[in-house]
Amino acid sequence: MSSDLQWLLLRNNHSFIVKRVAEGPIFSKEPGNLRNLHSFKFSGLANSKTIHIADSPTGVQITTRKPKASPYGVSTASSTSTIRARSGSRRAQRVVANATAKRGYRPDLRTAALARVSALLAAQREPKPTPAKKLRGKKKPVTAAEVDSEA
Repeated sequence: MSSDLQWLLLRNNHSFIVKRVAEGPIFSKEPGNLRNLHSFKFSGLANSKTIHIADSPTGVQITTRKPKASPYGVSTASSTSTIRARSGSRRAQRVVANATAKRGYRPDLRTAALARVSALLAAQREPKPTPAKKLRGKKKPVTAAEVDSEA
């Protein structure tokens, strides 16, 4: 079945559609949808080539669908690669750019995939500890050394 025909059948009703406001945008929470927008371009159900970028305990997991895989085959129809969190954001972005655009898989999803990986890595990063606030003026406690120096 072609991707266009699948989209025509799926676009009005499937379980992943999220409609919050009557006249607002329509979102979709299906796997493989990088922007969570309800459109054919980003659809993870209707397209034969999809990229699913998700958070995992070890880092960021990238799953791509093999377009020529047989539905009757024993092996999985998807390819998975994991980027460790400690490997850095530049390496992660290079891996995603190579997987999407440079190898010709889905060059139109390059910016969306890079944005998703950047957001996931930023969420995984531990926040810096906040420094102790310095008290000034009347709120500052007076020490014995300061009292002796004033006299």
